[in-house]
Amino acid sequence: MRHFKAFLFFALLFAANTIAAQSTFEKWPAIKEFHQVMSQTFHPAEEGDLAPIKARSEEMASKANIVLKSNIPKEFKTKAILASAKNLQLKSADLHKLVASKASDADILKSITELHDVFHEIVGLCSEQK
Repeated sequence: MRHFKAFLFFALLFAANTIAAQSTFEKWPAIKEFHQVMSQTFHPAEEGDLAPIKARSEEMASKANIVLKSNIPKEFKTKAILASAKNLQLKSADLHKLVASKASDADILKSITELHDVFHEIVGLCSEQK
């Protein structure tokens, strides 16, 4: 019974986060577009396949620029979210520079992981604003 309660708790937590992210994506299309590139590059990188991020790092940096310059919904225009969006832009540019300079796979993986964390920070901060 204890395992069932724990499972139920985590299932509900996952569902709540998914709903919050969907709502954020609906309100802020630029972060949704960034997420599409992130999900298609980060998850393969987690499995050791860096080809997608090496091929799309410039696109990732471009999408991060668009996030920062987009029409950010009023409820998401907080100092914390704007600072995180700027960090997303900077880390995306850094990642692209690493890829362009043919940095080690370890350095690229570390960079995309940090970028992924910043993305989730933004989504989490947006969820708090609702």
